[in-house]
Amino acid sequence: MSLVLPSELVVDRFLPTVRAVLARRLSERGMTQNEIAAELSVTQAAISKYVAGEAGGDGRFRNDPDTIATVDRLAEGIHTGSMDGYDALAELLALIHRLEDRGPICELHETEMPELQGLGCDLCVRGLDTDVRVEREVLADVRSAARTLATIPGMAEYVPNVGTNVGMALPDAGDETDVAAIPGRIYSMSGRVEVPANPEFGASSHVATALLAAKAAGPDTRGAINVATDDRLLEAARSLGYDPLAFDASYEDRADRLETTFRDRGAVPQILYHEGAFGIEPITFVFGATATDAADRLQELVETASN
Repeated sequence: MSLVLPSELVVDRFLPTVRAVLARRLSERGMTQNEIAAELSVTQAAISKYVAGEAGGDGRFRNDPDTIATVDRLAEGIHTGSMDGYDALAELLALIHRLEDRGPICELHETEMPELQGLGCDLCVRGLDTDVRVEREVLADVRSAARTLATIPGMAEYVPNVGTNVGMALPDAGDETDVAAIPGRIYSMSGRVEVPANPEFGASSHVATALLAAKAAGPDTRGAINVATDDRLLEAARSLGYDPLAFDASYEDRADRLETTFRDRGAVPQILYHEGAFGIEPITFVFGATATDAADRLQELVETASN
């Protein structure tokens, strides 16, 4: 685990960049390096490097319009004497707050601490969110399910041309942004199953549509995987006591039609499939209480189909 505080990034990456840009702005306005060093509370040698462009800095901040606009205000205020230290500090703190709210600091934090990626983390601006733990658990479950798919012998045969995905919904999911899945979908290459990225919320409308309809009819169904429709899998499902349910492949009003179908049946099937249509590849959905539950069920189907 990499534990990185946002404040570390502010000190190590943001402030040096702002000081470098601000030093050059003040130099352009005719202030001496000693005067600039006194204003920024750094050494004259540091200012010399800043002005010469040798101090580098982070491009996320150096090219950020909000940061540049704030630095320009600071430079003008310091140069003209219209802004004192309190005013300058207030400007910088307000800028940091904005950059932490899904801005460059937040982006950099996710890069330095990958555990935050895909969480929509807003700890810096809103404090501890009790829902974050649930979101993390869902993301971890999808990640585990994806790893399972990648290790099932023969799984690559059942990855459709459009790709496979595995998803899991939050307990109170209302739309596809509440369903975590793999961005870019899972695909097969040279007989292997490749998982291209870590799961994120809102990454798959395809799986989310079927999963949200299933969850509306049966709240305990929160995980789903799509694979290619294959007679071997369907026969394996029947031999294991499942009752696969066929549905119309059309995308039009699919969510409403599926929800009605599930309610009419009186339960959400473990296996749902269609035979395709013009421009629509035949697809089967495997449902479960969680994403890992769906993955375990799919593994059982694939292994049975191989025997």
